[in-house]
Amino acid sequence: MAKKLYVGNLSYDTTSEGLRAAFAAIGDVATADVISDRYSGRSRGFGFVEMVNDADANAAIEQLNGTALDGRTITVAEARPREDRSNRGDWGSSRW
Repeated sequence: MAKKLYVGNLSYDTTSEGLRAAFAAIGDVATADVISDRYSGRSRGFGFVEMVNDADANAAIEQLNGTALDGRTITVAEARPREDRSNRGDWGSSRW
């Protein structure tokens, strides 16, 4: 089963292809995405990598966490589930 990893502190110059290449040295990569700002298109400094199997994902965490990628020391950890953001402030309520 695939395991999704969070990769933080990325250089603004890091691309999804570069991220994929770094993790492919450890094992099979299903997906690699650097998250970008929807308005400027500039990297937000983090991304996600999905490794094909758990053993490769665990090896990637151990081997790449705290190492340099494109001049920055990256953080690699298992991604947490996305939290529900449907009720963020409830601007439509009558309390205003």
